[in-house]
Amino acid sequence: MKTTTARTMEVLQERLQTSWLGGQNGGGRCIEMLQPDSFHQDLAGYLNLIHPNRIQVVGRRELDYLAGLSQRSRRDMLNQLFGSDIAAVVLGNGVMPDEEWIRLADENELPLLGSPLPGEQIIDILQEYLSNILSEKKVIHGVFMEVFGNGVLLTGSSNIGKSELALELITRGHRLVADDAPEFRRISSNIINGTCPPVLQDFIEVRGLGIINVRAMFGHNAIKLNKYLRLIIHLQQTRVPADALDRLQGSRKEVDILGVPIPQIEIPIAPGRNIAVLVETAVRNHILQTKGYNAYDDLVERQRQMMESAGE
Repeated sequence: MKTTTARTMEVLQERLQTSWLGGQNGGGRCIEMLQPDSFHQDLAGYLNLIHPNRIQVVGRRELDYLAGLSQRSRRDMLNQLFGSDIAAVVLGNGVMPDEEWIRLADENELPLLGSPLPGEQIIDILQEYLSNILSEKKVIHGVFMEVFGNGVLLTGSSNIGKSELALELITRGHRLVADDAPEFRRISSNIINGTCPPVLQDFIEVRGLGIINVRAMFGHNAIKLNKYLRLIIHLQQTRVPADALDRLQGSRKEVDILGVPIPQIEIPIAPGRNIAVLVETAVRNHILQTKGYNAYDDLVERQRQMMESAGE
């Protein structure tokens, strides 16, 4: 995946409050993830000429440092900065460049932009956006929800009732991220971010009812724009005898999503089962397990203590 400086600044103009100061002809400079497997690569960061970021951010501290250099050293650093193949230079904290910066930006066709925001905030916004837009994407058939603050992907066959289940969860106060084709991107070594394709935003398809606009029907709070994927719940028509199921630990395994292991719980579908309650319980139990509590281990420990007490 790749994008350009002009496109990035256009998308983030409202958040960054940027204005072009020079080098407009360089707006087509490419920004891409050169090392897809490395999530420590700095796409945006403070001025660094040794290991240059794709977008170099300059604040008052960096300008003060440059001002303290001799005229020759300062000129050499600026020539090195504007003569490099970086994507852009962004001046933060509302600082304005002198004529030399604008001249070098125009001569080298290197985008030079200004923003009133502090450098740290500029870097955070750029890193968040670029890591999302440039990382590898995977579309998984299912319904992506926020349940008790956790990103939960509901999967299963096309006629098993995922959308109906999602609709019931929405009426219980949980939020929809995406129906049918959520998009997932790996934005760090262990984080998968899930979003909805823009054309499907707010909509869910329910058999017998057709297309429903969840935001219009249930309000803005029923929609979540993105969420980190923490749990997969797979709905399965059970044909296995009840006594063959693991009644103590349930059906739990890990599924590889873009190189990140994600816990998956399989819930058997059968008449009379309240699947929405089971999903809520599965998520609550997952939260407890991430905090170190396991009900099965607790039960085993109680039995061990009881046996030891009986033997005394």
